[in-house]
Order: sequence, then C-alpha cells, then structure tokens
Amino acid sequence: MKHFVAITVILSWIALDVATAQSFNIATYNIRYENRADSLNGNGWGQRLPHIANLVRYHDFDIFGSQEVFYSQLNGMLAAMPEYNYIGVGRADGDKSGECSPVFYKRDKFKLIKTGNFWLSEADSIPGKGWDAALPRICTWGRFQIVENGKHFWFFNLHMDHVGKVARLEGSRLVLEKIKNMTEGDPVILTGDFNYDQRAEGYKVISESGLFNDAYVVSMLRYAPNGTFNNFNPQYISDSRIDHIFTTKEFKIVKYGVLTDMYWSKADSSKQAVRIPSDHYPVKAEVILNW
Repeated sequence: MKHFVAITVILSWIALDVATAQSFNIATYNIRYENRADSLNGNGWGQRLPHIANLVRYHDFDIFGSQEVFYSQLNGMLAAMPEYNYIGVGRADGDKSGECSPVFYKRDKFKLIKTGNFWLSEADSIPGKGWDAALPRICTWGRFQIVENGKHFWFFNLHMDHVGKVARLEGSRLVLEKIKNMTEGDPVILTGDFNYDQRAEGYKVISESGLFNDAYVVSMLRYAPNGTFNNFNPQYISDSRIDHIFTTKEFKIVKYGVLTDMYWSKADSSKQAVRIPSDHYPVKAEVILNW
C-alpha cells in the first residue's frame, strides 16, 4: 500500500510538471539502411517505411535523430511525414552520397537557427574514416529555437562505427570536446546509435563527463522492456542499450521508453509473420527544458 501511494504521488508530480511547463518529445531511431538482402527476407524498405512513419507520428516525436538513412530513404520519410523538416548530409561526401545521420523536427514547433556536420575522425572537417573505423562516420548538429516560448537548445546526432573500438572511444571524446567548445553552456541533446552499451568505456566518457545525463538513468518514469537492438528478431532479448539519449542538466526527463512496436505481414499465402519496423527499437523521451 505504501508503494502504491508513493507511485501515485510521483505520477501526480509528473502530471503537475507537464501541466505547468511545456514538454516535448525527443527520440533516436536507427531505421536500417535499404538493401536487397533485407528485401529478400521480408524486411524491405518499401514494406517498413509506412510502419516507421506511422510509429513516429503516433508516438508524436517532435524532434529526433536518425541513423543509416540513405538520401532516397530520407525523401521517402519526408513524403510520409510532411509535418517534418530535417538537417543532415551524406557521410561519404558531405552532400547526398552515403548514409546520413539526420535530425528530423516539426516545422511548426522549432525554428532552425544554424546547422552543420563534422566527421568522427582525426580530420573532422572533411569526409573520411577515423582511427580504426571501418566506415566514415558523421555527426549532424543544429541549434534550434522553440517557437512557442523562444528558448534555444542544441541537438547533436551521430552514428558510431560498428567495428572500430578505438574509433568509438576517440569519437566519444571528440564529440564531447566539440559540444563543450561549440555550445558555450547552452542546453544540449545528444542522440545516436553509439554501437556501445551502458557498460562500455565510451559510454562512461559521456555519462561521467559532468556535462550529460543518460535519459534512461534520470527519467522519472521508465519503460524499457528490452535493449535497443533486435536484429529483426521479435524473440531477441537483451538488456544492452546501444542507442542513447543524453541531455544536459537543463532538461528534466519526464518519461523514457524503448518502443518495441511490431506489425504483421504475410510470410506466405497461409500465415502472417511478426515483423519489426527496423533492426533497432526507437528510444523516446519526454522532456521539459528548464532554462
């Protein structure tokens, strides 16, 4: 009974905070790049796109970072979600070639002040691989203004390398240094597929920096029934979180969730198959900017 009363009080505080301060929803979502092998396995981009777009819109992401987004996929998402604009460039050439790590945002809620990109490498101003990375990796950033109240914040979104351990560690240090130098103490959101979980050294570089909080850790209400990678397998169970939302202290994290939405499609003429829109689950947080 005491636990029930305590939970009721906490939920009442959450409701009061949301009622008296403006909240908005942030997220990170690796949508899985378009490729032939996935199509042959029933997980093709054309099949998944409507479910990804509907998921984003139903869960009401206001601004979110995405990963593994080819330019053709980006255009498909914008067509399916006309209320959103985006920032981001291809990692291969700084234009339209290669995967993007874009930030999508609702055009009626946020005004873009400025934007840019840097690569996770020793020569971070030009396209290229860094350290022991297998592929070029990019971080896209924007400074935004909330239309309703005029408050400003920065949003950084990245995709760390899936092979290079040194690249992930040094990339974390680089991102942290860049954010400190660029934002001058302003509120910051950092999202991405970091390709390391909460036990990794790179994670500690950011979470123990004194600058960022892991939204999972500080959230007032947490819903995380699984880890964030699923490999298109509904039976895959893990506690490993490789997709993260980090925020500076100015953000109050009201709710945090790993969204394990699924859908059904024809496996053959006689039965339905359970499908997941991507090989990563999206991660969402409801936040209040107290600044």
